[in-house]
Amino acid sequence: MMNHFNLSKTFYPLMLLLFFLLSNIPLSISEIKNTWILDDYRSMILFENFGFGKHGHISIWVTNVSWMSRVENVKFNPSSMGFFIADVPSFRRIWNESLHDKTYCVLSRKHAEIILRFDHIGPDSTYRGSTDIDEPNEYNLVFGNCQPELKVSMHVHTEMYNIKEGEKDFLSVGKAPLPKLYFLLFLIYAAFVIAWVIACKNQRPRVEKIHLIMGALLVCKCLKMICASEDAIYVQKTGTPHGWDVAFYAFGFFKGIMLFTVIILIGTGWSILKPYLQEREKQVLKVVIPLQVLENIVYVIINETGPATRDWLTWNQLFLLIDIACCCVVFFPIIWSIRSLKEASKRDEKAAKNLEKLTLFKQFYIVVIVYLYFTRIVVSAIGAFLNYRFVWLVPVLEEGASLVFYGFIFYNFQPTETNPYLVIDDEEEENAAAQMEENDDDDPFEL
Repeated sequence: MMNHFNLSKTFYPLMLLLFFLLSNIPLSISEIKNTWILDDYRSMILFENFGFGKHGHISIWVTNVSWMSRVENVKFNPSSMGFFIADVPSFRRIWNESLHDKTYCVLSRKHAEIILRFDHIGPDSTYRGSTDIDEPNEYNLVFGNCQPELKVSMHVHTEMYNIKEGEKDFLSVGKAPLPKLYFLLFLIYAAFVIAWVIACKNQRPRVEKIHLIMGALLVCKCLKMICASEDAIYVQKTGTPHGWDVAFYAFGFFKGIMLFTVIILIGTGWSILKPYLQEREKQVLKVVIPLQVLENIVYVIINETGPATRDWLTWNQLFLLIDIACCCVVFFPIIWSIRSLKEASKRDEKAAKNLEKLTLFKQFYIVVIVYLYFTRIVVSAIGAFLNYRFVWLVPVLEEGASLVFYGFIFYNFQPTETNPYLVIDDEEEENAAAQMEENDDDDPFEL
């Protein structure tokens, strides 16, 4: 006898774990950033990437600078360390040249515009530097160390912004439309939530547990969008998110877990086709939910530490690996359901009903594949080729695909009489039975 699936027993411990970990991660301060570098001997450290308009500005304040020799008898040369900016093509050229020349000094190259060197010390042993950006472009702020035999430690405060109508705008040029975009998405999802509540209320006898979880998913998505909008607004005006980033990560966490959970539960037919989960399906949830917790923690670390962190690239690779693993695992329950429906269609008299279910689950399988492939691969590929002024198109494509995906799921699995589980008359039964036999002989969707 199989036990009913209790979602709360799985979620509550993970909720407590997430909030504990979020509270202990030192969040950086968005576009006004404070970064600690400890005993680092990399020849180049990328701090930030920013898209400037006609009137841009960069300020750097370096404190608590110290260095330590990795080898004996090495004298520190202050002019061998400093900060520079370079546009993206120039930085790529500098990076490639440094890989092939071990004696390469980035601070001596014409493509690097020096902001400050460590031989220009200020009061209280601090280093300050700033520059105005006259030519609109996308620039990288980089620390160069031409003495890699020395390890350097320092605290770096950076501010990068554009001047618009006499006021500072801390959002990169390509991210300027994001506050309005996210607010528009919030309104759309708020309307979506209201429509779903009305649909469930009108069809209360047909509402199952899965429909309640789907509603909770919509609410989390809606709240995530308003938090993203407020985060972008505050960053744009002040350079800091004023805590909205924490709310954004929290609701993003619940949205991510619920999305994959809904896909799995719908894929297994839980609460619609059957009131329980088999043991193997429970195991899938036990794998996916912890993976989603880990993925969201890694996502926070990636976004809040920045590329200056020594292991930042490793965290990105880990995030990608976990995301791919989650995407692969969620397909198994859908495949199992399709196979079960195929077997049932051979021995069940309700041929038309099974055919409707089988067709729907095949469509669901294909849509999930297209959605995950598009948002994980296609959008990233498009973003890699976009001009820095149009990076806002990446969230437009991603959120547009998500909205279409949500619409497909909620429309096809809504609690109404016009779903694939309706009562079918005798004539439709006979036609469906004949089609079942044809599909058995030559099924193009063979799993």
